[in-house]
Order: sequence, then structure tokens, then C-alpha cells
Amino acid sequence: MIALVWFKSSYSGANEPDCVEVALTPGHIHIRDSKTTDGDQLTVSADTWASFLSNAGHLV
Repeated sequence: MIALVWFKSSYSGANEPDCVEVALTPGHIHIRDSKTTDGDQLTVSADTWASFLSNAGHLV
């Protein structure tokens, strides 16, 4: 099992409690709520994450 290294967006302030954190592994992106680090997490393929990011800007 690979130990995941979690990080927040550089747009998040250091003390922001309401953030999404991600961890990268080969071919997959792991996503969790920073307030519930022991809670559920979502894992998506790198292609799915790339598609999400390319479309997220169109939603704003």
C-alpha cells in the first residue's frame, strides 16, 4: 500500500478549514475533505480528473 501525500490548492489559505485535499498516485487522483481526513475519499482516474479540471472553468 502506498502512503498518500495530501495537499491543498495553493489558492487555499494556510488556515482555511473548508478545503478539498488531493493526493496523486500513478494514474489516479484521490480526493478528500480536509475537515474529515479519516473519512471517505473519492478516487478517480487521471483522465477523469483532467476532464473535470478542463470543464470546471466553464461552470463559473
